Amino acid sequence: MRFLLKSASFIFHPLWLPLAASFFYFIFTPRFFPEGIAKAKLLAIAILTIFIPIVFYFLLKNLGKAQSIFLINTRERKWPLLFYAILITMVLNQILNAYNYAALYYYFTGILFATIVAFVLVLLKVKLSLHMIGMGALLVFLIGISLNFKINLVYTISFLILALGLTASSRIYYKAHTINELVLGLACGILTQIIVLNLWL
Repeated sequence: MRFLLKSASFIFHPLWLPLAASFFYFIFTPRFFPEGIAKAKLLAIAILTIFIPIVFYFLLKNLGKAQSIFLINTRERKWPLLFYAILITMVLNQILNAYNYAALYYYFTGILFATIVAFVLVLLKVKLSLHMIGMGALLVFLIGISLNFKINLVYTISFLILALGLTASSRIYYKAHTINELVLGLACGILTQIIVLNLWL
């Protein structure tokens, strides 16, 4: 059980979730995307949302500004969140557009809003769960995909709800967050996606 809880924090780390959402978008939406274009978009998103943030993290770690990839305290989160907001803005400006990839574009817009909220709260010394932001956002996104395109994603959504509960349990078990921080993060992830949902649903 301990192994399962520890694995959940890594498997459902917020860095992987935007790429997972992008993958689900290209797999589930009934629109035609040339395979080469879909792969190019996924690679570009992976570079900007995973590989570059990891390099930036190791830079911060070498400078003594971060101890763990989970960014334990508010002091460690300030620069990564600001940098991540810039990277998400690049995704929106350079990789996606609202006309051809509306659902995915507005999903990333919601992620940008959530990142900005998390950054502002960090400046106020308030910590919230980035894991819950990512999981909540992905859950609402998949529900939106299911409703908009009339696709039955009940098994995927059910799995994600179970994964969300497991991840929350993991963060509590390892004392990474309080229940309030988890609830705040989940609310942030869900509400920002609900706001942008009306723009493409």
